[in-house]
Amino acid sequence: MTVPSALLPFVEHARDAVFLVDFDGSLAPIVDDPAAARPFPAARAALAALVPLVDRVAVVSGRPVAFLVDALAIDQIIYSGLYGLEQIIDGEVVVDPRAEPWLDVMAQVAQDADEAFPDLLVEHKGKVAVTIHWRKAPALATEAQAFASGLARRYGLDPPMRSRMAVELRPPIPVDKGTVTAELASGASVAVFAGDDAGDLVAFDVLTRLVESRAVDHAVRIGVRSAEAPPGIFDADVVVDGPEGLAVVLADLVSAISEHA
Repeated sequence: MTVPSALLPFVEHARDAVFLVDFDGSLAPIVDDPAAARPFPAARAALAALVPLVDRVAVVSGRPVAFLVDALAIDQIIYSGLYGLEQIIDGEVVVDPRAEPWLDVMAQVAQDADEAFPDLLVEHKGKVAVTIHWRKAPALATEAQAFASGLARRYGLDPPMRSRMAVELRPPIPVDKGTVTAELASGASVAVFAGDDAGDLVAFDVLTRLVESRAVDHAVRIGVRSAEAPPGIFDADVVVDGPEGLAVVLADLVSAISEHA
């Protein structure tokens, strides 16, 4: 068991620490069909074991909350879906009320994307986001991105957000993994975020600012390495190889905290 030195404050102050983690590419391997994604078993087991040892554990993902709950089935963790637009409150999925006026618009966006790309996977994320995937047809990447940019301008959406061989369209609501991280890290002495993609970099930036402002004493960015990861992932405080590597770090944290207690 070897815990990276950057994570030692997390071990020492576990009861005042929060661990935030992305799902796809971090806890779960990337697969062709997003609906088929499941957490790497060792990563899920270690994450579940971490829950009673720390103040808070949260999964912060672009996935709908209902998918995360079904895929992970871990009690007493916080599920934040659609980059913070969905959460679980009293066992029910609650959509950010600011998204309500955009539901009809997003339904039209989904229909437009379905009609434009019958050969691509157009993922309807609840009622508030649409993702166009080209993993199975990479030759259509440029066309899909241009189409998404056109939809965003036409309907007044946020600029399309790139992810791994996909682009996502969302309402112009100021919520992302960074705002969720700032909220969930509030009051903690140590905060950790593990992620693998461009959407996770804003969470990394927030952790840096929280330390600079002394809102938290220590923060750790864990980058989950892959061939498709953006460069910023490799600038993290700790870099691991895929969900398998994150599973090892999680398991080592559980062991180290248990020994330290």
